[in-house]
Amino acid sequence: MNEKKLNFNSKTIHGGQKPDAAYGSVMPPIYQTSTFAQTTPGGHKGYEYSRSANPTRTALENSLASIENGNYGLAFSSGLAAIDAVIKLLNPGDEVLSTNDLYGGSYRLFKQVFEKFGISFKFIGMHNAADIESNISSKTKLIWVETPTNPMMNVIDILEVSKLAKKHKVLLAVDNTFATPYLQLPLDLGADIVMHSATKYLGGHSDVVVGALVVKDKDLADKLYFIQNASGAVCGPMDSFLTLRGIKTLHVRMQRHCENGRAIAHFLANHSKIEKVFWPGFKEHPNHEIAKSQMKDFGGMISFIPKGSSYEDAIKIVESLNLFTLAESLGGVESLAGHPASMTHASIPKEEREKSGVVDSLIRLSVGIEDAQDLIADLEQAIQ
Repeated sequence: MNEKKLNFNSKTIHGGQKPDAAYGSVMPPIYQTSTFAQTTPGGHKGYEYSRSANPTRTALENSLASIENGNYGLAFSSGLAAIDAVIKLLNPGDEVLSTNDLYGGSYRLFKQVFEKFGISFKFIGMHNAADIESNISSKTKLIWVETPTNPMMNVIDILEVSKLAKKHKVLLAVDNTFATPYLQLPLDLGADIVMHSATKYLGGHSDVVVGALVVKDKDLADKLYFIQNASGAVCGPMDSFLTLRGIKTLHVRMQRHCENGRAIAHFLANHSKIEKVFWPGFKEHPNHEIAKSQMKDFGGMISFIPKGSSYEDAIKIVESLNLFTLAESLGGVESLAGHPASMTHASIPKEEREKSGVVDSLIRLSVGIEDAQDLIADLEQAIQ
């Protein structure tokens, strides 16, 4: 089977997979073991200790590489652990150029953990790729991109940023959590590293916490594998198994997330009590044409601001929802609602949050795969 020729829907099920050698198990067994027997010191069947490698994790990492059109996949204990490994590629004095609208946990890791080790971070708007180059200096070693961004749904032109990165010999990493490889493939657009909080859409069922990196270059992969093993933030065999099971239905889930997201985005945009809706599928979205060119569809993540609303009004709406669950995270089969200013982005100072549009009245939705009309009815009663 030539995996390179498989279409995406087939890769989610078969990519990087083969029946287990022991008994022909179709799904990889859960190798719930910390260590492996050796016939002589260093003599083993490819596995010696589960921090370094585990057969169930290997199956997941092979799948991750396949669906992102990469050559090497790495699975971590969380998305932040995966980001942590990327930043550990750098040295004191290096600079990271990042979008100013990104997940609060990423911002916290950058500013409160790594900055004190001499790595600096510059946060800029990246929706206009032409504005990025003037911010690249001799100290810049990594450009960190989210697209669509969390929670403002800004779209960044991966291809144009990759051209700048190559011109200045800078690594480009793309957080592909919101889009997933079903919608966009950053490595094919020139990125060096793709990162996922696989907790979200890849796992898809709100029952695991897992992170992932995918790369094409062997030298880069070897550096990341070394950091992964040395730092030890790997995901366990059970989480590997559950994430791999989730990936097998990614394509059918994402199709419904997109369908429902489209219906709800238009419902909100036409609602008399909603001031603004952030969703890249609208023609009025600043980078709608870029989204059309680099994404297959527009996803199930939506943010909105009610008219004349305050912090208290936004809280009242999210607390009044019934079918949408008020909770952290996103990307599961169930619909979730959140208040970024007090939840996912609370670690970003208020002044910095509001510069990028994360105001106290902003509400973020992760649209699940329930019946769209039921979701709309729930939003209607909560807004009213």
